[in-house]
Amino acid sequence: MRFGLKETGRYAAGLLGALLLAAAVPMAGAGVPALARVAALLRLDFGLSAMSATPAAAELAKRLPATLELIGGGALVAVLLGLPLGILLSWSRALRAGAPLIQLVAAVPAFCGGLALLWLAHRFQWDVSARSGLSFWPALLSGDGAGVVRALPAFGLPVLIVGAAGAAAVELAIRRAARMAATAPYRDGLRLMGLGAFEIDRLYLAPRVLAGLFASLGEVALSLIAATAVAEWVFDWPGAASLFIHSAALHDWNVAALVLLVLASLVLTVGFIGAVAARALGET
Repeated sequence: MRFGLKETGRYAAGLLGALLLAAAVPMAGAGVPALARVAALLRLDFGLSAMSATPAAAELAKRLPATLELIGGGALVAVLLGLPLGILLSWSRALRAGAPLIQLVAAVPAFCGGLALLWLAHRFQWDVSARSGLSFWPALLSGDGAGVVRALPAFGLPVLIVGAAGAAAVELAIRRAARMAATAPYRDGLRLMGLGAFEIDRLYLAPRVLAGLFASLGEVALSLIAATAVAEWVFDWPGAASLFIHSAALHDWNVAALVLLVLASLVLTVGFIGAVAARALGET
């Protein structure tokens, strides 16, 4: 109960900080009074967009589904790549020497990887327009194989950039949790009781490693969102992250503040859920 109350307080404080930061962005750009701006945000009044003269919430509502689509696809790739890679590098001594190479590859900026994939797409004349990318899921759900093939480059290349960044974060979280769990003193006692290394890892080590991954979900979400901003900019994806960049460049502070608030709240929410899940799993 104490842990739940503490995490809830931290989550609420984080949301309040994000709200105050969102209120400070338009004040810096247009001299809006502080109390008036905070009161407007509490009423969910985010003002009008300076670019289109429409409500900022409406501008975000048009762009946010594309960003969530990109983050969701990247998260799936991150789990499919990062989870087995982290397990192999943690449990296999033969493959553990490859961890520095993995980190070296992961350290390549997402912008550079995006430019390389964009060059590859132009080299092979793939259609990477955002219009075809947003038709990937409708084509997949309707069973249109030809439509899936046409839309796959436009959707798959940005997702690959986002997923690679997320996979690096997942792999690092697993290795970090496995390293901490492997040095726990209970392992020697369990060996003296007659349990083998496989049983100890399966029954005691694996849940703690999974709990460590859940505890790092906020970091993983932050990596996914940062890579999403890069992928949307490079591939001209019509999402909320690229909307933030355009809004900041054109001094549309109402829209920029709203996007910042939503993305920060998303990271805080994922981190809160991960912390609670890690605590529950660690006590089982």
